Parts: sequence; C-alpha cells; structure tokens
Amino acid sequence: MRDCQPMHPVAVDGKFLLAGNRRFLIKGVTYGTFAPRQDGSQYPPAEVVSRDLSAIANAGFNTVRVYTPPPTSLLDCAQAEGLRVIVGLPWTQHVAFLDGRAMSDGIRRDIASQVRELAPHPAVLMFALGNEIPPGIVRWHGRTRIERFLRELCDDARAASPASLFTYVNYPPTSYLDLSPFDLYAFNVYLHHEHDLRQYLGRLQNLSGSKPLLLAEAGADSLREGNEAQAAITAMHVRTAFEEGACGAVAFAWTDEWWRGGSDVTDWAFGLVDRDRRPKPALDAVARAFQDAPFSPSVRASWPRVSVVICAYNAADTIGECLGSLESLEYPDFDVIVVNDGSKDATGAIAHAWADGHSGRRVIDVENGGLSRARNIGLDQATGAIVAYTDADVRVDPCWLTYLVQPLLNSEVVGCGGPNVAPAATWHSAAKRSSRSAASIPSTFARVTMWTCAGGCRRADAGSVSRPPRWCGIATADPSALTGDSRSVMAKEKPGSHSSIPTSSLAETCCGGGVSTARCRSSAGCTASG
Repeated sequence: MRDCQPMHPVAVDGKFLLAGNRRFLIKGVTYGTFAPRQDGSQYPPAEVVSRDLSAIANAGFNTVRVYTPPPTSLLDCAQAEGLRVIVGLPWTQHVAFLDGRAMSDGIRRDIASQVRELAPHPAVLMFALGNEIPPGIVRWHGRTRIERFLRELCDDARAASPASLFTYVNYPPTSYLDLSPFDLYAFNVYLHHEHDLRQYLGRLQNLSGSKPLLLAEAGADSLREGNEAQAAITAMHVRTAFEEGACGAVAFAWTDEWWRGGSDVTDWAFGLVDRDRRPKPALDAVARAFQDAPFSPSVRASWPRVSVVICAYNAADTIGECLGSLESLEYPDFDVIVVNDGSKDATGAIAHAWADGHSGRRVIDVENGGLSRARNIGLDQATGAIVAYTDADVRVDPCWLTYLVQPLLNSEVVGCGGPNVAPAATWHSAAKRSSRSAASIPSTFARVTMWTCAGGCRRADAGSVSRPPRWCGIATADPSALTGDSRSVMAKEKPGSHSSIPTSSLAETCCGGGVSTARCRSSAGCTASG
C-alpha cells in the first residue's frame, strides 16, 4: 500500500472537476457486481479486495466505480492506494416503483440514509443515484414523473450531504431525461466505431450543457471480439472520451468475475483481467490511454498555431483578469493580439503593461471603428492557422484552445464555438445573459477560410491564400453577453450554444446573410448594428 495521502475534496469546475487547485480527470474502472457471500457482503474477501485495488492503482487508475454500497474496509483500502470511489446506490428501478407511494418513499429514505453514512469518507468521489432505469419503466410512468422522482431523490441526497457530488447514470435509450438537478451528466455508452462514438459524445455534450460529462461505462467483450480487439476498442473509448471534452472515462470492467440477476455471468468477458486476475492486453492498452489523457504528446505536437484575438473598448475593469487567464492556457503554440478599439479608459495601458517585453503578445491601438472592424484588424495581423476570438470580459479556461480547435482538426467544419460557463465567483458586476440566450455565431475559424469566404483565393494546398483588398469579418449580436469561463467544448448539433458550420454556408454567415445584426460596408468589412 502507498502512504496514505490526504485527498482534497473534489468540486465541479465548469465542464471539469477540481481537486484542491488542480484539475481532476477521472481515470476509472468498474469493480463488481460480485456474488453475495454467506455473511451478506457483496464484495470479495478483504484480502482479494486489497490485492485488486493495489493492482488497479499500480496500473495508473485513480477511480473505482462500484455498484453497491461499499464496506468501510473497501473505502479505507481505496484511500490507502490513492483511489477515489464512485459509489453506486442501487434501488428497485426495474419495477413500477412509482405505482405505490410506500415504495417510492422507501427508496428515497434508503438512499438518503446510505449517503449520510458513506459521505464522510474522504475516498468517496461522488454518488451515482441509480443506473439505467429501463425504458419500459420510463414509458410506463412517463418522462415527467421519472424526472420529478430523480429530482426529489437528488434533493434528498443533497440534504443528507450538501458537500457531496451526485449523478444519475443514464444510457442511450433514455437520453432524453432531464438530469439537470445533478452535478454532472454520466452515460454508459458502448459504440465500437470511433466516428459513431465521437458523434454521440458530441450530442451528449449538448445535453450536458455547462455541466461535466462522464463516460461512466465503456468497453468490449473479449469472448466475442477477441483479446486484441477488446484492447483496441476499450482504449479507443478512453481516448475519444477525453478528446471530446469528457471529465473522465470509466472502463468496464476490472475483472471477468461478474454476478448479475442471481447468477454468475460466464458468457461475457469484459474484464481487463480474467477471473484469476491475469492481465489481458486490454489492461496495458487502457493504462496507456489514461497515461496520455487528455491528449498524447504526439497528438499535441501536431496541433497548428492559434492566434487569440481580443477586441476591447473601455474594458479596463475586466481586461486584466482576461489577459491573466490567458497565461494559464495549456495549448502548446499560440500568440495573443489585443485590438484596443479607441478606448477612453485605461484599457490600452493595462494591455500594453501585460504585453510589452513578451514575445507572442501584441497590442494594436486603433481609432474606434466598431467590433467587426477591430476583429478584421486582428485577423489581418494573425499569424496562426486558426484564429480564436474572445472578449475582454471573459476569463478563459486553461483548456479553452485545446478543445476549441478539435472540430477544425477532426472534421470538415471551418468554424466552431462553444458555451460560456459562469465562473464560481462573480467577478463582473454587470448583468449578463446566459449562453443560451446570448446570440452569437462561431468564434473560431480556419484563417484561410475567412479570407476565402470573403473573396480570397483558396489554393489546392489550403495553405496559401491571396488576400482581397476588402473582406468581411465576424459580427456577434451582443458581444457583452459572452462572459464567464469560456469552456467551448465542441458538439455539433445544438444551435446557439454550440455551432459547427460547413464550408458551403460560412460565407453567407460571415458576410451577414445569416446574421440579421450585421451589415456589410464596402470599405471596412462588416460592422455590428445596434
């Protein structure tokens, strides 16, 4: 066992989790369910649990997901190994549990009692208040009643332990359920083709909105797929989950030993190790995927340079924190251009103090000409293959650029944007609208496409562009509405908070054809009206 290290409480931090002052990515594996022993325990003997958790920690995992309330001895052992535990609390969800008040009230009392008992242990990462209510039960009771019950269940659990994190683990057949009362969205997803998984995770990111998304189960059956294919598929699940902005992934399962429905399951073998705890190829493959998470060094080395453009007008109250947040960006290659659009306050002085003497930081002072003209100027001076716009009243997340550029690298889109997440502390006194009501279009574009859509010439290699004398920039309906931690995790279906625009429609959008609040000028590109 490792020396028992203090475990900092884990809290939600926008689309991710934070332990102390460090981001915590869930790198997990499921454990159980196991056949009940004669004493009623639903876990193997203590010595087996100890060996298993030690092997799990040695393989590089940091989290174990269990499906039944764990004994204190398991939590103690997990803490000693530096592991956190996602505690699943099962209840009678496979029957019509809302047909009688006595049953539903009993479920709520039992869950609250179990949370109250287990929550004080430092190894508990979060509670999963249910797992995969069958779609037939949801149809029988109706979506509204199920959602109301889950909300009440979460409220009861939160009352029992206000500081704990809570989730409900959903799956594709009931993905339409509103899980907004919970702290994070968790889904079990078994898609064996990477393209399909990326598309579905994009949809789940839309459903989760500004909350973290956890891939709570993923894996493959080595009996049907073979050991090598199981390894490849499960490692792909892990890599793809992190690349699509999930706060973590949980591989199913640690061992082939699995008990379900009153009997041992012998015709499935999802374990990373077999029943005798002999490692399969999947263990090493998944361990390497977690070691590289969220992106491997080879992948990061292939990312293009990004130019961050901040257009500011009288933003002295906020631009200092905005620029300070850029210093924490984890993207490997970027520069920053601040366009001071004729500010009459200290905006320019603050920006120059931040930029002067530092390579990769520039301030351009211009006469006030409006946001779109300022953005065009920033685009003209950009050196990156990708141009990312943000506002002077935004505090960006360290992974903002990392996830913002992924759709440009992994799909045919040429523009993308994401949601704005309110920071935990209020740092801007002005009232702002939410990202759902903020009218905006994508804020990050391939630079050559912006030239092309406005009249430039895109050559076959897409790397050399002849710039026209006049070209349009981007106008947002209300730039002041974009505030908070700009998390910008990409998904492709929900208009407004996430967007991905195919090349064929980008020109219309950029030039005002699809944006009612922008109009074109022949001398200075687009300018925002109003």
